[in-house]
Amino acid sequence: MPAMPALRGVPGIPPLSPEKGTEVLEDVARLLDMPAGIFSDIAVSGPTVTFRVRANLQNVTAADAAKAAVDNKDQLEKMSGLRVLQTGVGSKSKPKLLPHQAEREDSTKFIVLTLVSIVAIVAVLLASGVIYCLRHSSQYRLKEKLSGPGGDPDPDATNAYQELCRQRMAARPSERPETAHTSRVSSVSSQFSDGPMPSPSARGSTSSWSEEPVQPNMDISTGHMVLAYMEDHLKNKNRLEKEWEALCAYQAEPDSSLVAQREENVPKNRCPAVLTYDHSRIRLKSENSHGSSDYINASPIMDHDPRKPAYIATQGPLPATVADFWQMVWESGCVVVVMLTPLSENGVRQCYHYWPDEGSNLYHVYEVHLVSEHIWCEDFLVRSFYLKNLQTNETRTVTQFHFLSWYDQGVPASTRSLLDFRRKVNKCYRGRSCPIIVHCSDGAGRSGTYILIDMVLNKMAKGAKEIDIAATLEHLRDQRPRMVQTKEQFEFALTAVAEEVNAILKAFPQ
Repeated sequence: MPAMPALRGVPGIPPLSPEKGTEVLEDVARLLDMPAGIFSDIAVSGPTVTFRVRANLQNVTAADAAKAAVDNKDQLEKMSGLRVLQTGVGSKSKPKLLPHQAEREDSTKFIVLTLVSIVAIVAVLLASGVIYCLRHSSQYRLKEKLSGPGGDPDPDATNAYQELCRQRMAARPSERPETAHTSRVSSVSSQFSDGPMPSPSARGSTSSWSEEPVQPNMDISTGHMVLAYMEDHLKNKNRLEKEWEALCAYQAEPDSSLVAQREENVPKNRCPAVLTYDHSRIRLKSENSHGSSDYINASPIMDHDPRKPAYIATQGPLPATVADFWQMVWESGCVVVVMLTPLSENGVRQCYHYWPDEGSNLYHVYEVHLVSEHIWCEDFLVRSFYLKNLQTNETRTVTQFHFLSWYDQGVPASTRSLLDFRRKVNKCYRGRSCPIIVHCSDGAGRSGTYILIDMVLNKMAKGAKEIDIAATLEHLRDQRPRMVQTKEQFEFALTAVAEEVNAILKAFPQ
């Protein structure tokens, strides 16, 4: 039996009359170029017209009639004055509806939009993946350059690291103040020294982050006495030489280092010549240590209070002692770390990279998260870390001040850069009672020089009436061996103290 097509009108309007239904089929017949008599069993039920197609020579079927109505929907509606809502072929009760042209177009548009969206998402993911790979590849190449192939330091590592710092500075101009402060620090060494001044180094500080010396409670007469002492020593090289020889002959008592020389502790020492004294060493809580040991090559440095260290002088961490270092930071309550060495110099590793470049690293039970890194000038930068103890879930913020341009056995190119650096450290530390951790490579030469300068200036800032720099250095060497290793470093300390005192005296009202 031939299928029965149906033309369905719009629901909710008055039903079609039989005459109107017949007129619609006549219009369909004209679209098919067939006589109207081809249709039989025409019936109108509400807004629906159903019919059958008689056998004919052209073999036109009910499906052809329904398709003609669909393909020419707009023309049919114009001819009949009706709106064709649905067209189908099949039984009268359940006709199989045919999609109209608009529906097919909507479906095609939906498919096209879906495909375009998928392509766009894939493109974004691919671009993100490429950027991620390029970024990490660049960082990996930089790390290779800094550390050298196979983990051996590259001779150009220091220069590469400083070049990285300069590039980052250039990329962050908005983070640096536009107007440089004019420091009142004049060159005291030029006043006191008979020899020519060294030419400024390319490593000299160009920082606009420097601050004026704070006017402390310094005794003015003590300040002038210190300046006179510096003038005498810096002008009279023979006197400086004799004082340095006397300091080199000084022998600390007691000076045993039996714990540091134990077989299990020897690999934890970076420099065999700088071992902690048994009576003056930092003791870790062995129950919290990853190696169940209390040893670390670090010395508490006391100032005026013998019960509370003002500093902890320590070596640059080794790969095997990084967890010990962060344990010491946590257990000492430290919030400020002063680093005075590049990671490597002339192919010699000075310090292990003990912090994450980005994100977090876990060292035993201490999670270290890099929060920020600010490169203020070509001489130093500042990093901020979140330090979390996973055993207690406590956290603390630790700030690391990293001085880049001070090399082993040497001195910075200028006292100005180090004095600026020291002011920033002390501004961050102000009001704290915990020790400042200071380290270079061996924790003695550069660390001792920095601590000597800071300790003397702090004594003067508190109004001390007498200052003996040589005696202060002997006091440091009583607590850690080889503090301030060269005459050049001792002379640099004298010059730095003199320049800061001179600047402070000039800042007083005349």
